[in-house]
Parts: sequence; C-alpha cells; structure tokens
Amino acid sequence: MVDIIYADDAFVIANKPYDVLSVPGRGEDKQDCLWRRVQTIFPTARVVHRLDYATSGVMVLALTLEAQRSLNRSFQERQTHKRYQAIISGTPEQSEGSVELPLRCDWENRPLQIVDFEQGKNALTHWKVLSKEGYEQDTRVELTPITGRSHQLRVHMQAMGHPILGDRFYADTEGQAKSDRLLLHAEQLSFPHPITGEFVEFFVPCPF
Repeated sequence: MVDIIYADDAFVIANKPYDVLSVPGRGEDKQDCLWRRVQTIFPTARVVHRLDYATSGVMVLALTLEAQRSLNRSFQERQTHKRYQAIISGTPEQSEGSVELPLRCDWENRPLQIVDFEQGKNALTHWKVLSKEGYEQDTRVELTPITGRSHQLRVHMQAMGHPILGDRFYADTEGQAKSDRLLLHAEQLSFPHPITGEFVEFFVPCPF
C-alpha cells in the first residue's frame, strides 16, 4: 500500500506511514520501504530525501535522473521549505522560539544523535505552540527545520526539555507510554519544480 498525493512527469509526492523505512536497510527484513512501494506504481522512482522510520508525512521522489539532480540541488541549497507538527511533553514557557544546537551521531549508540559543540554540524529549528487540546500537560507544536540533520527535531525538542511523545529514542518512559507511535508528522513540503522552476507546495494533514 502506498498513498500517492500527486504525480507528474518529473516527480511523485507520497504520504509515508509511520514505522516504515524511507529506503531499504541492511538485511532481508528491512527491504520493505516507501521507495520500493512507490516503485511498484512508478518503476523509475528515485530517492531524493528521507524521513525517519518513525516519522510520517510528505515525501518527494524523482521520476527521472534530471529531476533527481534538480531536487537534490534544491535540498542542498536549502531552497525547500518543510513544516512538521508534533506533540511534545510539557509546555514551553514561550509561545515560539528557536533551537540552534550542533548535532552529530552518537557512534557508540547508533542511530542516536547527540548535541556536540566541538564536532557537531550546525542545526537550526524554529518552533511555535499551536494548542494544548486533548493532551493533558502536553503541547501541539509546529516545527520548521532550517537544516536537515538526522533526528534534528527529536533531539532539539529533547534538548528543550520537551521530548516528542512516543519517541522510543529520546523520550522518557512516561513520554513513550503516552503514544504507540512517534507524534511527529511532516505536513508540508515546497520546492522549485524541477522542470518549470516555479515553487510548488504539497500538504498532508496531520493524522493525530
């Protein structure tokens, strides 16, 4: 099963389910992934970017080599815009803000990432409170990553003292127990169209 949101001659937009790999992993048990699912409908689909295994939401896959190169360039040059929704533990003191903390892989505990001011790569996330509806002592937030580091949003929220609910890597036992999935969803993605150059935008409503 794959939820195709849009397709044209250059790319496909799909809604990745949570707890599904973006690309194949190592081993026979890790071959099912969004990319292979899309290829059953669009055999020429090529990977452009990834979402974490536990994260749901909008992903773009190129359908030609030229489109892949164009989209890769857009991501590398930060011409793309991404927006996420999440539910975090507790309530921040401010209604919005930014987290700028450098990140690197925690090599002894891969795939976990950690803040490292000496060896980490710069990482910037903007956040904004949306509501507290339906979750006692927890908060729905909008997250806008400016950089695209692995686990960036998850580590930055943990560093704020408000880990994302259901996060098996970074939330405490109570935060994990509040949801059977990571409450992080990529709801919006925009980028220059690889053929026309005009900005296009795609939206997948948050499912939680």
